[in-house]
Amino acid sequence: MPKKIIVVGAGIGGLTTAALLAKRGYLVKVYDQAIVPGGCASTFKRKGFIFDVGATQVAGLEQGGIHQQIFTELNVPIPEYSPCDPACAVFLPGEASPINIWRDPQKWKEHRQQQFPGSESFWQLLTKLFEISLRFQSRNPVLPPKNWWDLRELVLALRAETMLTVPFSLLTVRDLLRLLGLDKDRRLKTFLDIQLKLYSQTDTNQTALLYAATALSLSQSPHGLYHLQGSMQVLSDSLLQGLNKYQGELFMQHRVELIEPGKVTVRNLKTNDVVQQEADYIVANTTVQDLVKLTPALPNSYRKNVERLEKPSGAFVIYLGVKDSAIPANCPPHLQFLYDYHGPIGEDNSLFVSVSKPGDGRAPVGKATIIASCFTDIDKWWGDSVDYPQLKEQYSQATLKRLAQHFNLTNETIVHQESATPRTFFHYTGRELGIVGGIGQRLSTFGPLAIANRTSINSIYLVGDSTHPGEGTAGVSYSALTVVRQIEADS
Repeated sequence: MPKKIIVVGAGIGGLTTAALLAKRGYLVKVYDQAIVPGGCASTFKRKGFIFDVGATQVAGLEQGGIHQQIFTELNVPIPEYSPCDPACAVFLPGEASPINIWRDPQKWKEHRQQQFPGSESFWQLLTKLFEISLRFQSRNPVLPPKNWWDLRELVLALRAETMLTVPFSLLTVRDLLRLLGLDKDRRLKTFLDIQLKLYSQTDTNQTALLYAATALSLSQSPHGLYHLQGSMQVLSDSLLQGLNKYQGELFMQHRVELIEPGKVTVRNLKTNDVVQQEADYIVANTTVQDLVKLTPALPNSYRKNVERLEKPSGAFVIYLGVKDSAIPANCPPHLQFLYDYHGPIGEDNSLFVSVSKPGDGRAPVGKATIIASCFTDIDKWWGDSVDYPQLKEQYSQATLKRLAQHFNLTNETIVHQESATPRTFFHYTGRELGIVGGIGQRLSTFGPLAIANRTSINSIYLVGDSTHPGEGTAGVSYSALTVVRQIEADS
């Protein structure tokens, strides 16, 4: 008799886990409280525009990449995509010309040598660490290991070259900059700070060097970041196609309210009916904070480890549907702006911006979408004393004012405008307080010290951006593949 699986959450990590397990013969049911699947990589429509909710770019679609591997196993078509080149155009304070992160390795090398003279030793070392780490990751290690099978898989993935990374495993990016005499280069450090905040939830002072090596090198060929044709939703749609193909079931507008060993309690949000569903294995595609709330049976030691985590970030996002005349000529699909050297990176003074491309399916002819986001302290948005409408309007106006320095934003060119806050993300995704981006990739939470896919309860697993190797669609897909292999080994 096939084993029964329940997956809690239909984000990319949950859908990937569910589709792969269904393909491998398990009886799979997925529950999610939202209207459409995809989690923070889903979309919504307004006035003919399609807006990506959170994630706007994808890694791992190249030959041999994690998404390519998954779609090949599921025997479903890989979504249509185009490389982002540059992967991002980064504007530092007071500078009219961007730092372009080119996909071609030689072009990026020449450009960064112009932008950051004397820093090539830093970039070359990052590239070498990335290449070793990528080969290690391709052998599917389990990190952190929690039983003998996990440890065996980790050991089997090791090679002599892997040991070369050990001296760097206890270093942050700042440590390496100091060792190379580059820590006084404020411009280089600022560039690294805002890039790392985007990918690791923290800056050079705290980001684990080995994680940064991957995050800062993944944009170059033969890898890259990719822009999906249509919207980010096509990624979920392809995974859902795989789930359906192998008789898995997806139940939207069904909220899991309790996880217990061997069963979950589910509320149908359309009828308000509550039922219990039994399963041999339960996979939570949630934040680790939500897992703790949903699972009273987790021991106090597990809960205390979660409580000790650094406070995660929220996000403020503004969604604009505009006329083409609002977009500068030759605008890249992704831009990052830092408006002031002062203040915390990512809090009010930086923006990550994604712009649709003509014909990519996100906007009617003659129009485009602009999505701009910044990290924000979640505590700002909660509490009885918060004037939420005023704070939301304040953020909206400040964001528009800053975007208007690069885009032609007027009453005439803006067709549609709305925004999302941590409260919005909490309402639609159920993530604790609306947090985004997973666990910060600090030395204390990276690799062997990361949150494990195995929980303290044998039949309950965690998948998604709270676990190794971190955030992003590629990261949560690696996490999903690990859980699938663990369940197969445990069955």
